[in-house]
Amino acid sequence: MRIPSNELFAVLIATSFAAGLNVYATVATLGLLAHAGVIPLPAALHILSSWYVIACSVVLFLIEFFADKFPVFDLLWNALHTFVRIPAAALLAYAATAQLSSGMQLLATLLGGTIALVAHGGKTAVRAALTPYPEPFSNFILSLGEDALAVFLAWFATRHPYLAATIALAFILVIVVLMRWVVDALRSMFRRTKEQIDLLFNGV
Repeated sequence: MRIPSNELFAVLIATSFAAGLNVYATVATLGLLAHAGVIPLPAALHILSSWYVIACSVVLFLIEFFADKFPVFDLLWNALHTFVRIPAAALLAYAATAQLSSGMQLLATLLGGTIALVAHGGKTAVRAALTPYPEPFSNFILSLGEDALAVFLAWFATRHPYLAATIALAFILVIVVLMRWVVDALRSMFRRTKEQIDLLFNGV
């Protein structure tokens, strides 16, 4: 079954935002839904329904689930995943729109990568802002919320794509409005990450 272009772009908006939060949870959710026959994936994305891809995604999700819960280490983890979440979201968008014209496919790829960048940047900025606080519970609860939101959006996009896209766009609007704070927090995060790396290597 072929998904209409407007609906496909709505799905991409929601899933790209989800991938920016947690790409492994997003891929695992889409793969499981496709494997169960709940959603039709474009031919280029059929590989997501492979048990090998699902298993790898679940394992990586579990690793991230624990790694993302520890203050300071989560900053390093999220900084490194700048080079995973954004390209992965762009690649998913590119593959999902293979049936569209080259111009529309390029637009979808740029849109997917940009939305993932905004989601990832907003997530990382909030983490950077919370890290200086000594109590671990806010970081832990926030991480659980991000994981749940990623899984929910990936699933909800397959049932109600336009509503899922609206939810994702609402989060994007909030992040854009707070962009200056986001940029400052990201700079602070990268500075502290560099300090942690320097301390790690200089202390060895």
